[in-house]
Amino acid sequence: MSAGRLTVAHLGGDAFAIDVAGHRVVVDQPASEGGADRGPTRTELFVGSLAACAAFFAGRFLRRHTPEGTALRVGCEFEMSDGRPSRVRRIDLTVIVGAPLSDDLRAGVLRAVERCTVQRSLRQAPEVGVSLETPVPIPA
Repeated sequence: MSAGRLTVAHLGGDAFAIDVAGHRVVVDQPASEGGADRGPTRTELFVGSLAACAAFFAGRFLRRHTPEGTALRVGCEFEMSDGRPSRVRRIDLTVIVGAPLSDDLRAGVLRAVERCTVQRSLRQAPEVGVSLETPVPIPA
């Protein structure tokens, strides 16, 4: 079993830095919601992770089964729930390939996207544990 680690640090206001594997991603709220718009919202990043995972799996399939240079993009639209709790209600992904594909290759791309790690994690939700650390009080 492999494991990963990342940290999230407050940058001020509604902005946070996610540090992972030597990379930093900043998330924030739009100015219209009180943030400074320094990066995507945490929900946009969540949905973007799914779209990027779909692109990765589709791209890997296409590299194995088509000539080099097959252009690939993944479009993504998402809707939030109307009620509480606030959550992403629907995500629609569109895999856009820059070359005609046979029916077999089209089906293969779709099967590959179904194997996306992020999508599988959404379909079979992970356990989420939460703990709290605070400084140990100094005895009087």
